[in-house]
Amino acid sequence: MARHLITSALPYINGIKHLGNMVGSMLPADVYSRYLRQRGHDVLYICATDEHGTPAELAAKEQGLPVDEFCAQAHDAQKAVYDGFALAFDYFGRSSSPENRDITQHFARKLNENGFIEERAIRQVYSPVDGRFLPDRYVEGTCPHCGYDKARGDQCENCTRVLDPTDLINPRSAISGSTDLEIRETKHLFLLQSKLENEVREWVAKHDRDWPQLASSIAHKWLTEGLHDRAITRDLDWGVPVPADTWPELAAEGKVFYVWFDAPIEYIGATKEWADQDPANRDWKSWWYDVDTDVRYTEFMAKDNVPFHTVMFPATELGVREPWKKVDYVKAFNWLTYYGGKFSTSQKRGVFTDQALEILPADYWRYFLIANAPESDDSSFTWEHFTATVNKDLADTLGNFVNRVLSFSRKRFGDDVPAGGEPGEAEARLGEEIAKLLAEYESHMETLQFRKAAAALRALWSAGNSYLEEKAPWLEIKTDKDGAALTLRTAMNLIHLYSVVSEPFIPATAKTMREAFSLTDDTATWATADEARTLASVPAGTPFTVPAVLFAKLTDEDLETYKERFGGEPA
Repeated sequence: MARHLITSALPYINGIKHLGNMVGSMLPADVYSRYLRQRGHDVLYICATDEHGTPAELAAKEQGLPVDEFCAQAHDAQKAVYDGFALAFDYFGRSSSPENRDITQHFARKLNENGFIEERAIRQVYSPVDGRFLPDRYVEGTCPHCGYDKARGDQCENCTRVLDPTDLINPRSAISGSTDLEIRETKHLFLLQSKLENEVREWVAKHDRDWPQLASSIAHKWLTEGLHDRAITRDLDWGVPVPADTWPELAAEGKVFYVWFDAPIEYIGATKEWADQDPANRDWKSWWYDVDTDVRYTEFMAKDNVPFHTVMFPATELGVREPWKKVDYVKAFNWLTYYGGKFSTSQKRGVFTDQALEILPADYWRYFLIANAPESDDSSFTWEHFTATVNKDLADTLGNFVNRVLSFSRKRFGDDVPAGGEPGEAEARLGEEIAKLLAEYESHMETLQFRKAAAALRALWSAGNSYLEEKAPWLEIKTDKDGAALTLRTAMNLIHLYSVVSEPFIPATAKTMREAFSLTDDTATWATADEARTLASVPAGTPFTVPAVLFAKLTDEDLETYKERFGGEPA
C-alpha cells in the first residue's frame, strides 16, 4: 500500500477557530486520513499551531501574558477542541519548536548559499508613539483594491490580495491606533522569487491538471501577476531568529523570519517533533527527503492559504536545491459563510468550534460540515439548514433505522441476532444496491469529493430504510416469523456495515453502532463488494444491545435558542 503524507492549514494561535476553519482544512483532512487508514494505507497526518508573527504578539498583549506563555496555553486550548472533534492527528505540533527553528534556519542558509536571498535596505512604517518599526500585520487601514477598511498590511481579509503596509490608505498602528506614522529605512532579507519564477511555473504546470480548479486557478493567477521578491524577515520579538552565523548584523538587531516563511516549514518541523518522541522507530526524513516516488503528499486548505502553498513554499523548496518532498495534491476549499456573511476570528462572528461542542456532540458537526463542504463554491451555514440536516439525515435516516431494528428484534426475538430463513430476492437486490453504493462512496472518497461522498453515504443509509419498508417485519412476523427474523438479521448486518464505512465521518457514532454487537473477533476495517452483497458479518446468535438514541432530533425551540444566542444573520 502507498504511504500518504497529509497536512492541513496550520491554525493561527490567536484564539479558538470557527467552523469555517474546521471545514476548510482540518476536518476534511481527518476524514480522508481515517478513510485511508481503514483501507490499509500507511498514513501520517501532521498539523500544528502557527505561533509566530503579529497575531501571537497582539493576542498575548491583549491578555497581558508573555508571548511564549500565551502560545503554550493557546496551543493546549486548541488541541483540546480538536480532540473534542475527534481529529486523529498523528502529531499536532508547534511552529515555535526547536525542530522548526533549526530546519527553518537550515533552509535560509541554503537559499543564501544558492543566491536566492539578498539583504536590502527598505523603507518601513515606524510608529513614534509605539517606539518601534511596525511589521505588516501591525499596520491596518483601507485596502486600495476593494476598499475594505480593516485590511492588514500583509493581506486583505476581504479580497485576499497580498499587500505591503505602505499600500494601505489611511494606515494606523494595530498596537496603539496611532495614525502618526513615519517611513524610515531598515534592513531585511528578501527571498528572490523572481529568479525562481520559471522553475515554479514549470513545477505548477506538471501538477495543476490534477489539482482542483480552485487550487490551480489561484496558483496561475499569482504566476500571471509575476513573482516578486518578498521580504522574509520582520522586526518582532517572537519568531525564528535570523542565524547569527550567516547574518550577524541582522541577528544583533533581533530580526526574525516572517511567519509565512517558517510556517510551511513547520510541516517538516512537526514531523521531526513526532519522530523525536520515538527516534528508534520513527524516521522523519523518510517522509520528507528524497521520497517523491514513495510518498503521496496531500494538503488541505482554504483558498486564502492556497497561494502560499502552491507558489511561495514550492519556490522556497526549489531554491534550497535539496530533494525535499513537494505537495502532490492541493485540496482547496472556498469559504463557509454564516448566513451569507464571513466567519471571522478577529471580529468574533459566527459559531466557534468550542461553542459548537458545548451545544452538541462532534458527530453532528462533522457530518453537517462535510456534507456541505464549500468545494465548488462558498456555502452558507444557517441554523435552519443545520437543524434540517441533523433531523433528516442523522436522526431519521440513520438513527431511527438503528433504533427500530434493534428494539423490535429484542422485543420479538430476544437479545441475540435471530437466524431466520435463507436470503431471498429482496436480500439479493439489497446486496447489489449496497455494493454499488459502496463503490460510489469509495470512488468519491478516493477523489476527495466530500459532498458527493456524504451523499453516497446517506444513500447507503437510505437503502436500509427502503429495505425495511419493503419487508415490513412488523407485519411479516404475523405470517412468517422466519422471514421477519431474516429481515432483522439482514438489517443488523447493514448496521454493522454502516458502523465500518461511516467511521471517517462520524467516528463516535460508528463505534457505538459496532459495539452494539458482541462479536468475539471483529477486526473489520472496511467491507469488500462481496461482503456488501452477502451482508453476513454478524452471524445469527450474536448477542446485541440497544444503544441509546444515536442522534436527538432538534426542535423548533432548539432552533430559536441557537438563533437567539448566535444571531440569525451576520453582524
